[in-house]
Amino acid sequence: MLFKDIIGQDAVKARLRQAVQDGRISHAMLFTGAGGVGKLPLALALAQYMACPNRTPEDSCGKCPTCLQYQKLQHPDLFFAYPVVKPEGKSEVVCDDYGKEWRQLILERPYFDLADWYEAMGASNKQGMIYEKESSEILRKLSLKAYGSGFKVMIIWLPEKMNEVCANKLLKIIEEPPQKTVFILVSEEHQRLLQTILSRVQEVPLPRLSEDEITAALRAADDELSASDAIDFAHMANGSYLTALKLMRADEQNQQFFDWFVALMRNAWSVGHRQDYDCLLELRKWAAEMSAAGREKQKAFLEYAQRQVREYYVFNFGLPEINYQTAAERQFAVKFAPFINENNVQRLMDQLQLAQRQIEQNGSARIIFFDLCLQTIVLIK
Repeated sequence: MLFKDIIGQDAVKARLRQAVQDGRISHAMLFTGAGGVGKLPLALALAQYMACPNRTPEDSCGKCPTCLQYQKLQHPDLFFAYPVVKPEGKSEVVCDDYGKEWRQLILERPYFDLADWYEAMGASNKQGMIYEKESSEILRKLSLKAYGSGFKVMIIWLPEKMNEVCANKLLKIIEEPPQKTVFILVSEEHQRLLQTILSRVQEVPLPRLSEDEITAALRAADDELSASDAIDFAHMANGSYLTALKLMRADEQNQQFFDWFVALMRNAWSVGHRQDYDCLLELRKWAAEMSAAGREKQKAFLEYAQRQVREYYVFNFGLPEINYQTAAERQFAVKFAPFINENNVQRLMDQLQLAQRQIEQNGSARIIFFDLCLQTIVLIK
């Protein structure tokens, strides 16, 4: 990965290049920021830049054997750790068990999220984790002699997914790292990491991308995309290139989430305002349909619903420049937005976040979603 291939983040790239050139790169860094802003691609570009023997002040050469190995994710001094799922009938699993799928996903689309990774693993109904055994694998790999004269680099994607035992063992490795070793932790919820880990890494925050940067990247990715559509997608993406890509692809899941959200809110309104108890039966069916979806899809919907609640609340202020919705979402907002107001917006968000936490804790989806329906009826009324 070359720095020039990464969208935006010019100031961060400049600081990292200068740190490498000055020989003061930290042995443990934590890349933070929203999803889709380029944290993992930047980690890969930094690793390649440190290893390249012919690097310039601006970038890796991209042509030497070292760069070619890094670009194929096959360099012996480059290691990864990331969340994985246990296959049926297997008691232990490590990241290398999914190494082929991991490399293929990065090479095909370096901007991706956890749902994309679960899909690549074929594990959409399970939740991934970095298990205890991975810490032993990390120590074993980093204890090996470096292939070249440069650094061994361990990139840990979503370290907040480590179980507690693994996190504590990783802490000891970071405290006493093997020689010429660099850790790059790539996190989207770094507040969930152990405070002792946070205190021992250098945080590198990545800001959200500008709309102009996302627009240009979308047009480069799809030369048939109109300028007006690219601008709309970039605006709705709220600084995330990955979100913009998913909006551009207009996949069926986004439409399904919108339909689910509308069904929840319309039926909840009808029960609360018209005492239409047939709609209560519809909500019961809705909860049953939601319970049949995989847990990752359920969590993704609840995140979508939280975003919509925020957008419908903002819609009431008549400030389109800070409103991020599709045409269909805006059309629904015309009539529905007044029912999301200062009296209920925070409590609606709280209920959606509670449901998301309960799903993450493997609670009964049918009960969780029907309870969400009942709470929504009360709050909308």
